[in-house]
Amino acid sequence: MKHFRLALALTLGTGCTAMAAFAQDASDPTGKSQQGDVSVTIYNGDTALVQDVRDLSFPRGRTRIEFPDVSSRIRPETLSFAADNTGIVEQNFDFDLLTPSKLMEKAVGETITLVRTNPATGAETRERAKVLSVAGGVVVQIGDRIEVLRDDGLPVRAVFDRVPDGLRARPTLSVTVDSSTAGRRPASIRYLTTGLGWNADYVSLYDEASGTLDMQGWVTLTNNTGTTFENAKTVLVAGDPSTGRNNYRPQPPRNQVRSIGTESADRERLADYYLYPLDARTTIANAQTKQVSFMDVQGVPARKIYARTLNWMQNDSDPVQVESRLAFSSSREGGLGDALPAGTVRFYQRDAQGTPQFIGEDAIGHTPMGSEMSLKLGDAFDISVQASVTARAKIDSEEYVRSARYRVIEDDRVRQITVERAQTFYRTTMQYRVTNAKAQPVTVDVAQAGLDRGWWSNDFRVVSESIKGEQVNLDKRQWAVPVPANGETVLTVVYETRY
Repeated sequence: MKHFRLALALTLGTGCTAMAAFAQDASDPTGKSQQGDVSVTIYNGDTALVQDVRDLSFPRGRTRIEFPDVSSRIRPETLSFAADNTGIVEQNFDFDLLTPSKLMEKAVGETITLVRTNPATGAETRERAKVLSVAGGVVVQIGDRIEVLRDDGLPVRAVFDRVPDGLRARPTLSVTVDSSTAGRRPASIRYLTTGLGWNADYVSLYDEASGTLDMQGWVTLTNNTGTTFENAKTVLVAGDPSTGRNNYRPQPPRNQVRSIGTESADRERLADYYLYPLDARTTIANAQTKQVSFMDVQGVPARKIYARTLNWMQNDSDPVQVESRLAFSSSREGGLGDALPAGTVRFYQRDAQGTPQFIGEDAIGHTPMGSEMSLKLGDAFDISVQASVTARAKIDSEEYVRSARYRVIEDDRVRQITVERAQTFYRTTMQYRVTNAKAQPVTVDVAQAGLDRGWWSNDFRVVSESIKGEQVNLDKRQWAVPVPANGETVLTVVYETRY
């Protein structure tokens, strides 16, 4: 490496924090990125594939070629190199980056120059100092004395004679190759990296009067790789390919999908994932969050839903506000017409002055096209449900005497016996009082969950109900309860259960 003097402005204390202006890498005096034709494929779950094709000059025989401006969070074991008439012999990733703290660490045992400036006169004094330690602070030897550099408000600069070997201004991949021919030709590297991620964000404007919503979908890109990817062809993959690492991925809340879709979106697929390519090349700067639009749909039918799901034999001491939800479809006909990558949907509604106001948000998982969505806005101010157990009694009836067959072994022989025993059944009366303080009538979806209590107690039936309900599944039954304006409706249901 070429030797040169590097002036470094330091504020020295126990933490050895610093601000510095570095000379450019000797191999890149302009500071311009050395990347070539870059393609970036970004997956969910903190994984991205970078493909970089650079035009390089190869001598004949074995040589070492450097690729600066790769991700500092590269997974070196995933590297693939390709160039005509060239084979790879060895590869190294230099990730020890040139920073003030690294410079001082590398200078332990070496002599540097300390420059102190008198803030009153501006006069500088210079002393040669040997760096003894940087553990918990910088300890130096100046002549016959030992000194701890500290942050005492006086400007101090540390001047290094050279950049230590092994420190790089930028993350650099070096490859030793063996070329059978000399000449200039394309060389490509391909690797996986962490630090590049994306998620979908949706902005929706709901018009309650017309029962429609407008939705924009935004891709939010984040880059924490330590490297900027210049003018990159970018493809986003909606899906969760396995990477062999136990990545935790937060799961969205339940009940957003009323029915899962079975339609295929008009998008390119790769394996079992959907591809969302950006329309134009883009620069993904390091430490940057970038948003790009991928969906803009108007006039999608939508409707407000009020709902509450209750636990078995729930007794409310006070009324509980119901959830306010918005239902719409992702289908091609009468819906958003697209598959929805996982993300957050934020809803707005215009007030009386026509100004859009935020009314709630909910998270969604990867959702196929054709799904019926139901996303939570919040809790309804004026609508509540109060559940109570009004009666519960044990049933003594011959109807509930059940037969059970058992296999037994007697004298090394297997035989079956039948045993009759009474099952314990209860008749339970539940009452659901639904109130509405709005000036308009509403319908509230009341759902009773907890009916399936496990293999030992999954027998139940509804004896009577004041409003006809629908059995959603073995565990849940649901009623659409109409409630008049400024009024209430009481739903009464009698169950017979084996618990």
